[in-house]
Amino acid sequence: MNSVRSQFLGFFCLFFCFVSASAQIRPVAHGWTLPQVLQQLNYEARTFRTLTARVARTKVTVVVNDRSTESGMIYVRRDGRMRLNLTQPDPRTILRNGDTLYVYNPLIRQVMEYSLARHRELVDQFLLLGFGTSAKELEKAYQIKLEGQQTLGNRKTLLLELTPKSKQVRRQISRILLWIEESSWLPVKQKFLETGTRDYFTIRYTNIVRNANLRSSLFKPHWPKGTKKIKPEG
Repeated sequence: MNSVRSQFLGFFCLFFCFVSASAQIRPVAHGWTLPQVLQQLNYEARTFRTLTARVARTKVTVVVNDRSTESGMIYVRRDGRMRLNLTQPDPRTILRNGDTLYVYNPLIRQVMEYSLARHRELVDQFLLLGFGTSAKELEKAYQIKLEGQQTLGNRKTLLLELTPKSKQVRRQISRILLWIEESSWLPVKQKFLETGTRDYFTIRYTNIVRNANLRSSLFKPHWPKGTKKIKPEG
């Protein structure tokens, strides 16, 4: 995986993988069925406006037994505008504004500006994991399996397995595992399995606030005076 592909892959999956929460549809006596889960996701999508959360992304490279984690705060709006303020291990700000992705490094006062236009299908596929998308659109993009109920820590969750139908997306990600907390219908954990390797990365969410009032300035590409701007190719 080249560096540009790796950066896009990591940034997209951090940004586009939320499921929102509200009232619940009652499961049948023996547990949830896939149609019920999809119906609930339909309901949640209609009421989603914004989301904030603490996020931790861990990349695992199996062959060399390497594990690295970065963490911070993420802010999301229904219209697709998103901001990620990473604090550990190094500070960075990642901002999506329309078809442009900005990566700002305050330590060297430099911002990288990526065009998302050439990666539209990949972007749209990850957007289908939340932000007002219907179950019909989700099913159009993924083969979906309900793997059952699992307990993560003290949280009861539903585990979904998503297999991309798009060949372009499958060249990047072979499968996505998504754990949804039953009591809140918020994401607890996601796992992305990279194609052609045993490598994967997980994303965990905590301290989630749904439909908070977020100021518009959070999503504008305003950088300190003197910041160097670079537009990488590829």
